Amino acid sequence: MSDTPTPSATKGWLTFAIIAVGVFILGLLSASVLERRQESIRATAVTPMPEWETDNAEWGKVYPRQFASYKEGEDSTTRTRHGGAFPRDYLEDMPQLVVLFAGYGFSKDYLQARGHNNARNDAWETGRLKHADGSHKEKAPATCWTCKSPDVPRLMHEMGVKEFYASRFVDIADEIKHPIGCLDCHDPDTMALRISRPALVEAYERQGKDITKVSHQEMRSLVCAQCHVEYYFKGDGKYLTLPWDGGTSVEDMESYYKERDFGDWTHAISGAHMVKMQHPDYEVYQRGIHAYRNVSCADCHMPYRTEGGIKYTDHHVQSPLLNISNSCAVCHRWSEDEIRGRVETIQDTVARGRLIAEEALCLAHFDIAACKQAGATEAELKLLFDQVIAAQLRWDYVAANNGMGFHAPQECQRILQDATNLAQDCRRACAQVLAKHGYTDDVAYPDYSSKERAQALIGLFAKGEGPSLLAGR
Repeated sequence: MSDTPTPSATKGWLTFAIIAVGVFILGLLSASVLERRQESIRATAVTPMPEWETDNAEWGKVYPRQFASYKEGEDSTTRTRHGGAFPRDYLEDMPQLVVLFAGYGFSKDYLQARGHNNARNDAWETGRLKHADGSHKEKAPATCWTCKSPDVPRLMHEMGVKEFYASRFVDIADEIKHPIGCLDCHDPDTMALRISRPALVEAYERQGKDITKVSHQEMRSLVCAQCHVEYYFKGDGKYLTLPWDGGTSVEDMESYYKERDFGDWTHAISGAHMVKMQHPDYEVYQRGIHAYRNVSCADCHMPYRTEGGIKYTDHHVQSPLLNISNSCAVCHRWSEDEIRGRVETIQDTVARGRLIAEEALCLAHFDIAACKQAGATEAELKLLFDQVIAAQLRWDYVAANNGMGFHAPQECQRILQDATNLAQDCRRACAQVLAKHGYTDDVAYPDYSSKERAQALIGLFAKGEGPSLLAGR
């Protein structure tokens, strides 16, 4: 009998050896993966911070990856077609805005917002809160600081919320030391997302809702909604309030303001008491497909990063168009060029609708001024005021919104169309008033084709020295 192994036995031993080596390699890989997971767990383990630690750099010592990405937001050179973080001069690019905000601070200085890292300094430097000589306006309320720094919730705790709002902007400037950061959105003890601004909590309460009952995914949008919303300063105490009592649509908020006869300023050309919409980003987002699909603000603007096997949230808050591979492409399996092209096509369409509304609104304000020059009565002007206020509120609901309508393009186009129709209705009514007072020629519209011309023009109207808009009179 031969001792030579049979072919079947040799094959069996070879198979066994291969399996053994494979199991060994898999064991090593499993150990490596487990080690990396343990490292990830250790790296992201919750480390409590002092209750009122407002220095973002101190948080960065414990959460270095998140802080490093947050620091990238200091870059003020990023651009997209309709946005980015560079301080675009809206008035230089769109001088019609000077006319639309005539008599209000936004006709004086209106720059595109930079990243969160620059919020504190940009609020201090804006010309909207300064006199012509560069000194700060004494009556500007501390409410203007509300969304600019994690020092705000600290001061609200120390002073009281009402007392904070009622203070002067300049008086607490030295206490506002750090830009938007960690304490604004995170519980310092648990790192859980939290709402640190009372206005959002109060708005929920007035609607009969408990904000503490929302899901974690909802919180990933609501921490943004603390600031990226429409708001106004209520009463003599300048108490920051969200006009959501009847809902968050543009019509709901219009009704809220009309019931309270609220306006932010009197227009220097037409004399209408106007409402300035702020940045109703959350309200518009709620009416778009991403909200419908339960996609949060953070999913797109703060997507996940992976580094050395560790997954963490990118704290460089920016346009998804600047980070397509980590944001849009997670769901939309197209090329980056196609994604960018689709977004920009939507934005270009909204921008065109916005421009049409702006042109109609500018002419409407001059038409009303012409009616005043022709001798229109208060009753006649009241109807015209109501129309131009309603039209501009709708336009501004879209124009003040970040994203050039992308968050809810169909809704934004609907609102812009309504704004244009209302502005044209106002102009037709003006023509009737002018005819009633004996004027049937065209209104002599002045030149506002540049920022400088527009600002000089509204300066004349503000002093009661505006040019005649009635040809031959």
